[in-house]
Amino acid sequence: MDLTLYGRAYCHLCEDMVRALERLQPELGFRLVLRDVDTDETLERLHGERVPVLVDAQGREICHYFLDEAALRERLAVK
Repeated sequence: MDLTLYGRAYCHLCEDMVRALERLQPELGFRLVLRDVDTDETLERLHGERVPVLVDAQGREICHYFLDEAALRERLAVK
């Protein structure tokens, strides 16, 4: 499954979530797509300062600000 993380370059919470997700990738087998909200006016308007935001392939939010590992595992368990 593809997961998308909306964030920005200078965001320490975004960096923390990327590191946490990278640690889980080998076990959970997802592909992570990073999207910088500052490169797209629509994304910036949509997310503003509310980053990072992790969403599934259908665009449904899994968590924001901090990784919710339980929510991620639950979402990935649903086929």
